[in-house]
Amino acid sequence: MHAPDAALARLVDQVDNARARGTPLEICGGGTKRFYGEAPAGTPLDVTELSGISSYEPTELVVTARAGTRLEDLEAALQEHGQCLAFEPPRFAPGSTVGGMVAAGLSGPARASVGSVRDHVLGVTLLNGRSEVLTFGGQVSKNVAGYDVSRLLVGSLGVLGVICDVSIKVLPASVAMQTLLFDWDEHQALGHLSRWAGQPWPINATAWQAGRLYVRLAGARAAVFAACERLGGERMETAAAKTWWRSVRDQSAEFFSLDPASAAGGESLWRLSVPAVAAALALPGRQFIEWGGAQRWWRTTIAAAEVRDSAARAGGHATLMRGAARTDVFAPLSSVLMRVHKGLKKAFDPAGIFNPGRLYAGL
Repeated sequence: MHAPDAALARLVDQVDNARARGTPLEICGGGTKRFYGEAPAGTPLDVTELSGISSYEPTELVVTARAGTRLEDLEAALQEHGQCLAFEPPRFAPGSTVGGMVAAGLSGPARASVGSVRDHVLGVTLLNGRSEVLTFGGQVSKNVAGYDVSRLLVGSLGVLGVICDVSIKVLPASVAMQTLLFDWDEHQALGHLSRWAGQPWPINATAWQAGRLYVRLAGARAAVFAACERLGGERMETAAAKTWWRSVRDQSAEFFSLDPASAAGGESLWRLSVPAVAAALALPGRQFIEWGGAQRWWRTTIAAAEVRDSAARAGGHATLMRGAARTDVFAPLSSVLMRVHKGLKKAFDPAGIFNPGRLYAGL
């Protein structure tokens, strides 16, 4: 257990009071992902005072930052040493924080090639529902001491406790980067992506929309330019490519902008996670494909049950990202998995005060 500092001590007091009164708490950082998951509820518990980089060892490729640290500040510090968060966490608006990054568990365009948020989290400090400040994991990649609670917290949306500090594996930024464009329909694009998956090309990210495939190459200069010559396609201007990939990462591109009128008309934005080799999905609406075919976004007006059924037939699942409804956001769990979730919730937050219902009803 930790001896809490002043900012953390105030959070401990708030959790003590909430537990004593049975008052639910909504854990709040930058608020940029508040739209994600089931509707938030509870008295705000502001963690932004927990900010700053606790330790950073560039030679060890590890950084530890407090939960309220803004992603832009963390990445600026990493950039000074030629390093980065390789999984490209999205920031949907200014103010995105490290704690929100871990709690949401969302990764950007490079996820298929470098891994997810979960793959890069080495350790966390957590304030649980008993007002205990606990540390899990460590600051090294090969930490195998006990159950991996650190990665369990990734994507938990705060239902298990307040993330206070996070140790993250970082990587050197790529020396060279180039984006290639190909005018292919969905079947052609998926076919080429499948074939390229078994080749030693430095493919860092891919995206397909409306008949155009974007392929980002990253790595050593010689490898990138050799791949450019071999793969062909049209080369995208560097500055334009950087802006475009950022719009995909942060979902600021037009495809992801679901305005109130569209939502009121029944349109929703879905994220379908399927095997990369899955065939094209026959859904009405507009599609955007990432991660070599493994992540397929759909803007559609059809019922949630039809979307989930289509994902299940392809061997995956569907998550509601944006829409008028804020219920049944995540794929339903089996009774066995729900029992596991409830057991974890009871162990970490026995009074059920943290972000109730944010992940699933009853948690």
